[in-house]
Amino acid sequence: MKKIAFFGTGLLGNPMAHRLLEAKYDVVVYNRTTSKTGSLKQSGAEVVLNPAEAFEKAQVFITMLTDYQANEEVIFPQPSRKFQGKTWIQMSTISPVESLLLKQQFEEAGGEYMEAPVLGSISQAKNSTLTVLYGGLLAQFKQWVSFLKVFGEHVIRMGNVGKATAAKLALNQLIASLTTAFAMSLGYLRESGVNVKRFMDILRVSALYAPTFDKKLNRMVNRNFENPNFPVKHLLKDVELMLAEFGKKGINIDPLEGVQKILLKAIADGEADMDYSALYDTVHPIS
Repeated sequence: MKKIAFFGTGLLGNPMAHRLLEAKYDVVVYNRTTSKTGSLKQSGAEVVLNPAEAFEKAQVFITMLTDYQANEEVIFPQPSRKFQGKTWIQMSTISPVESLLLKQQFEEAGGEYMEAPVLGSISQAKNSTLTVLYGGLLAQFKQWVSFLKVFGEHVIRMGNVGKATAAKLALNQLIASLTTAFAMSLGYLRESGVNVKRFMDILRVSALYAPTFDKKLNRMVNRNFENPNFPVKHLLKDVELMLAEFGKKGINIDPLEGVQKILLKAIADGEADMDYSALYDTVHPIS
């Protein structure tokens, strides 16, 4: 395998880059916040101070960045840059239209582009149990599927570029909506003096149950939202992407606009960097 450049070593990107190192891949990393690359350097990654160095050293680029703009700023700071013989695996959560725009630009510069957003948390990234949603040509999928399994055994081709990013937005919509719905029920139970443990025993054996409820239960009950798996500000970014994308498809977005208001209030209350379960504080404020 050729040298891999990993761009974006945040909450999820950091353990993913570590998995590449543990799998004995030659990795060069770049992050605008250099302090976030320290553990990777100790584990054997080469740390560079600007993207241009990574482009020169690596043949395969992986981006796990905040949004479309961050991807464009890292990969295309100079319109004349050429990428012949280079492959870009774009793993950030962006819209299908944005992914297709990146694909067009990168291929016009001579490179090969595919998308592979992931579903899962930090613990799943550390344990290589993420679900990888692949968007690209079938021939590309056959070539890269074994490599992508370093992040998790479930690598699923959704179709060509744009399909995987659409599926990721649909999944993240459930994260936002299910978490908000559970927060409402939990808040009501506690205000009504209903035994939460007994309620959860009923919920777990019903068709209404989703494992995410148990994952967020203790955080909500204890109002402990530090050390996030996924911060409020990132969920809001995804919800705003969903609102635009779902609206274009004629989907009624009224329920999701309610979630957006809750997330905006959580951020206004200073919880932008807290785990997204902090929306509980907005749904069930302390009286």
